[in-house]
Amino acid sequence: MAENFPKCNKCDNPDAVYVPLSDFGGQGASIHYKAWVCTDDKCGSNIKIRNGEVYVDEPILDGSQRERRDR
Repeated sequence: MAENFPKCNKCDNPDAVYVPLSDFGGQGASIHYKAWVCTDDKCGSNIKIRNGEVYVDEPILDGSQRERRDR
């Protein structure tokens, strides 16, 4: 069964869609659909939820550059 994701409304790529990303909360609980990002990496459009607030088109940072936090 194929997923139907919403079309990106920010870029000109007709095949670009928003795909969901998940994360883990401070207590380790899984958070589904924490962010949605465009599949066209040249576009960079994104929607994120942080502490109950919605952020649109924040800069996308390279996570490999962050210092690792051990739990």
